[in-house]
Amino acid sequence: MAQTQQIGQSEQTQRVGRQPGPFLAVDPVVDRMRAFRSAWHPADGVAVFNRVYLTVTEEIGHAIEAGGFADRRAAATLDVRFAERYLTAVDAAATGRPSPACWRPLFRYRRHPGVRPLQFALAGINAHIGHDLALAVVDTCRVLECAPADLEDEFDRVGDVLVLLEERIREELMPGPDLLEIADPLTHLLGCWSLDRARDGAWLAARSLWQLRGLPELAEEFTERLDRSVGLVGRMLLTPLTRP
Repeated sequence: MAQTQQIGQSEQTQRVGRQPGPFLAVDPVVDRMRAFRSAWHPADGVAVFNRVYLTVTEEIGHAIEAGGFADRRAAATLDVRFAERYLTAVDAAATGRPSPACWRPLFRYRRHPGVRPLQFALAGINAHIGHDLALAVVDTCRVLECAPADLEDEFDRVGDVLVLLEERIREELMPGPDLLEIADPLTHLLGCWSLDRARDGAWLAARSLWQLRGLPELAEEFTERLDRSVGLVGRMLLTPLTRP
């Protein structure tokens, strides 16, 4: 009997998370990122990441509209909740309020002449995937009244877009042959970080936070530790490779 009830609850959760109907529109977050692109200098480190992330969000938005996700409402909600984490960090930095530790290295070094564009892009991706994605999954589960397992397909599809984009970023932003003295240490530095590992870690963190949702103190401690650890990786990725 208990097993039957558990199966029924699971099926109900999946129906709630996959019901048709209105969803959070992606357009407003895209509009904000486009505004940042127009306002910031192209060499600004946060602007470098913003251009990358804008491309990702636009591609995901197009895929949602084209029916590329089985559950467009879940995909759109996850995409928007994910983007809002970044936008909130930008707003905090702009108004002098504390931003999450994972984003602080990028805001601090955004105008450092010794940091390469590829470093800025991957440091932003590290902060957004390593920290924000896990919290966005939990946010989405609360909005849709479902569990992380119900979002796994959407999570994987978004991750696939990010992996393809990371490959493009490395190709486009890696210094050319005329800057081999920079390219060698840069290759070594960035070889220490993997988007696949960051994505796997985000999924594990999301599931862990969901299990801790009834224990707010432990959940807060877990989130703080995650934030700090991702921030340390970001600081490593932004190691200046040339002298000002």
